[in-house]
Amino acid sequence: MHRGTPAGPPGKLRIVAGRLRGSRLVVPDKAGLRPTSDRVRETLFNWLAPFIDGARCLDLYAGTGALGIEALSRGAASATFVESDRALAKLLAENLARLKVENARIVESDALSYLKGRAEPFDVAFVDPPFGADLWNESARRLDEGGWLAPAALVYVESPADAELALPPGWMLHRAGRAGAVRFALYRRAAADPLS
Repeated sequence: MHRGTPAGPPGKLRIVAGRLRGSRLVVPDKAGLRPTSDRVRETLFNWLAPFIDGARCLDLYAGTGALGIEALSRGAASATFVESDRALAKLLAENLARLKVENARIVESDALSYLKGRAEPFDVAFVDPPFGADLWNESARRLDEGGWLAPAALVYVESPADAELALPPGWMLHRAGRAGAVRFALYRRAAADPLS
């Protein structure tokens, strides 16, 4: 979920697949709030399909929580949502309750502050920070060095297409795509066995 462009009117987005397929999430009219599109999420989760079942997921800049909820819908074991905006965190909690999702935890915190805390390893991390804040590199560094990633972890990074990223040297690019001015990419730590 990124913030960096003016918001459109409030609306809804849908969960693309899995047990919650077709469920709608409310998207509030909030300046700069722009959810990851259905098309990009569908592509991403096609890439993640062999790995998502049973995965522990971290939605680091959660916003509406669409990425983490999509992961839970498709069989992830759990998801932790980190969101600093109190109103968005409250709306996310309401959406999770309405969808009867129990294997989720919401942390109302700034993402970088959260990553200074006691680490727990995740199998999949979604990194989609506000586009105007230049948080990709520091978020990736803290994830990588702080014990937040399991040995075979996959990390999704969404950024402006022209952003200059300096991600940890041990991250291997698995797949990448573009949607307009947005680049989306999936990485895996080099310590893991190569993807087939």
